[in-house]
Parts: sequence; structure tokens; C-alpha cells
Amino acid sequence: MADPKLTALFVNCTLKKSPEVSNTEALARKVIEWFDQMNVESEIVRVVDYHVPFGVSSFEGEGDEWPLILEKIKAADILVMCTPIWFGVRSSVAQLVVERLDGTYAEANDVGQYPLYNKVAGVVVTGNEDGAHAAAETTLFNMTHLGCTVPPNADTYWVGDAGPGPSYLDAGGEEHEYTQRTTRWMAHNLVHLARILHANPIPAEGNTKDAEVCHAG
Repeated sequence: MADPKLTALFVNCTLKKSPEVSNTEALARKVIEWFDQMNVESEIVRVVDYHVPFGVSSFEGEGDEWPLILEKIKAADILVMCTPIWFGVRSSVAQLVVERLDGTYAEANDVGQYPLYNKVAGVVVTGNEDGAHAAAETTLFNMTHLGCTVPPNADTYWVGDAGPGPSYLDAGGEEHEYTQRTTRWMAHNLVHLARILHANPIPAEGNTKDAEVCHAG
């Protein structure tokens, strides 16, 4: 039987609006190159190209374009958060996206779970300073709480020397052996787990929003 056609959404949390070059998107496209070989259809959304106000609901009033992004998130099998590092942590845009995803706690899929259940999450990080692990670990933890499943080696990152200096593209980051390896691992693991969940969704018993809470005696 042929592998199912999967879809992946890359949420680019760069601070740069299009058409300015995004180093984070450049690394994300390396993951997409692997996805292309594995029957995965990918799309990149650059959040700053939309009007997305601060908030913790799925709709923050007239002019809010977050619902357009959220619809794409809900439709994807694989969700990849992509963020630059600023002051040692993920970007403010990545924080905004996670805060807006908080609104999905008020929603449910067709069996009563949070809407992001049975989606696989990964993360792409770039920056000139330390902070890649901190950005990845916080973001992946957030994704699990929102309902996503995370496989081993679900992140890839590139960081340059401390202090001002060339970013991923200018520094030739595409040739960095470690980043190339983690990009390959990440892509294969995300797709493998997404195929498993596509065929065997997490059962609703015990993890629906209205499931009875158990208290230890």
C-alpha cells in the first residue's frame, strides 16, 4: 500500500516581512527538500505578513487574520514552528503564535480532543547566539500541551559565533555537517510518526476535554 499523502505547515516566526530574506525560512526549506522526497506537501506561512493581534483566543475581533493561519494549522498533518533567536530565546512572534494557539483549548476535534491531537510537531531554529536548545525545548513542550505528538530528534538548528556576525545563509550554514544531519533526522522522524498517527490516531478514551478527572487517593 502506498504511503498516505501528508501535508506540512511551516509557521515562520521571523520578524522580517516578505520579501525580506529570512534565514530561518532558508533552513526550513532544507527540511522541505526532504519532505518533497517523502510524499509530503509543504507550505510556509510567514506570520508577520498577516495582521495577528495579541490575545489568547482564536479570534480577536475585526481585522484579525489569525483564523486564516489557524485553518491551515488544523488542516496539516505536520506542524513545524520556525523561529530565530533573539536575546537567547525564541522570537516574540513565536511567543505570539503559541499564545494565540491557547484558543484551541476551547475547541475540539470530531471525537472531543483538542484540535491539534494527531498532529506531529517539530521546530527549526536559527541565530547568531546561544539559545537554540532553549527555543526548541520550550516550543516543543508547548506543542505537546496543545495536543501535538513529538518524535525523537524533532528539531534542527544553526547558530553562529557569539556576537554580531553573518547569519545562516551568509555564513554558509547549508554546508554545516551537524545541521545537515539533524535536518535529515528531523524530516524522516516527523514523517514516520505522522504516517503512524494517520493510520492509528490516538484514541479519544480518557483524553477528551470532558473526560472525568482522576484523583489519586
